[in-house]
Amino acid sequence: MAKTIVVKQIGSPIRRPQAQRQTLIGLGLNKMHKTRELEDTPSVRGMIAKISHMVEIVEERD
Repeated sequence: MAKTIVVKQIGSPIRRPQAQRQTLIGLGLNKMHKTRELEDTPSVRGMIAKISHMVEIVEERD
């Protein structure tokens, strides 16, 4: 089974560049304190790295 990670939005996209807003939407986040369980892939990790100031990894599951 693939590894998954739980990501939580902790920062607001207000007054942020459009690319960062689109990255949040791409991860399925658009409201404060919303969480999503995502597959742990290099592309998802890259998206999280680009907006690390607005999201946090809550949990890593096997």
